Amino acid sequence: MTTNIPSAKQRANPYVEVEKILAEFNTPQLQCETDTGIDTIPLSSEVSFNSWQPDIPEEYWKLEVNELVQRVRASRERLGDQVVILGHHYQREDIVQFADERGDSFALAQYASDRSDSPYIVFCGVHFMAEAADILAAPHQRVILPNMEAGCSMADMASPPDVYSAWRELETFFGSTADIIPVTYMNSAASLKAFCGENGGAVCTSSNAVQVLEWAFEQGKRVFFFPDQHLGRNTGSEMGIPLDEMVLWNWRKPAGNLGDLKEQALRDSRIILWQGHCSVHQRFSLPQMEQTRARFPEVEIIVHPECRYEVVQAADATGSTAFIAEYVAKANPGSVIAIGTEINLVSRLAKENPDKTIFCLDPVVCPCSTMYRVHPAYLAWVMESLERGEVINRIEVPNDTKTHAKIALERMLALK
Repeated sequence: MTTNIPSAKQRANPYVEVEKILAEFNTPQLQCETDTGIDTIPLSSEVSFNSWQPDIPEEYWKLEVNELVQRVRASRERLGDQVVILGHHYQREDIVQFADERGDSFALAQYASDRSDSPYIVFCGVHFMAEAADILAAPHQRVILPNMEAGCSMADMASPPDVYSAWRELETFFGSTADIIPVTYMNSAASLKAFCGENGGAVCTSSNAVQVLEWAFEQGKRVFFFPDQHLGRNTGSEMGIPLDEMVLWNWRKPAGNLGDLKEQALRDSRIILWQGHCSVHQRFSLPQMEQTRARFPEVEIIVHPECRYEVVQAADATGSTAFIAEYVAKANPGSVIAIGTEINLVSRLAKENPDKTIFCLDPVVCPCSTMYRVHPAYLAWVMESLERGEVINRIEVPNDTKTHAKIALERMLALK
């Protein structure tokens, strides 16, 4: 039976209304790392605060969001053009409201590099994003990450020692890596971007992965793709590469085991995928999609390419965060759209498009747990410190790493 959804004019908050309906699904889920919703509460009330950056002064611990917002706004006004604030799409509303620019990781890094008049870049995102900004920034600029514990679980799945070890195994197995082109997703450490730069490879984003892989296959026979297996597999499939020519390297196996791959499968491979994933996008499933279509026959489902292969195949559209935002903006009034990506972006799109019914494919509110660590208290701390001439939480990529990483990034830029 189809549930009748009130029109946007009939309800003040269409997102909340649909969320209540979808909560009935009771679909088995992966455990959510941040089951606290998306509303900002005092830092000391956060259940995971003890695992965040602990050296923030105690004066910020119990401040309510309204006071924090006022303090950041006042500091922002006093600093003026000395600072540029960047906010990733997945950030909470209490952070994004201060952003001079919002977007995906690479678009923000590019924007920062164009703002050379501002000596300070406060990147409200996660660690690898701030690193990319530092790689592309002018020499006089300083990049700041509000909370140094804002990392990325996907990026952490590809540690440089594990990647280097796998590369040596591939060299031993094939006799050379000359025909293997390493491609790293933007969601990776600067040292791995540098590794790609040194070994003839490049960086990619979710918006240009096809172009980068097409370039890579012009350079060699195989692609070594890390850290997100799903983006690599979905991109390869979009290019017409059969699934059995894309193999999965299990980095958890001891060195010398060829990533738990059969020798013939490795010889027949065109893309060697790293066994990494995004914990948020991993949550989206076929049962969610089936139940959504049963409830809302007119629904359009759009998902991020970090989702599982079968989810992407069953969706009406797939694309980067920028693509999703554009898709929603261009949709006809009255459209019903379910989105498979991080909840803060979905919630924001619902509020910005009140003439449409926009909701998250996953009925459980599960923000990116590491992006969530950029609490307004940390933003207030680093901004007020800048006013005193103190640079807190600077992200500084070593020069040799920066040189090679920039090569990999510029190879990608040349393809745009």
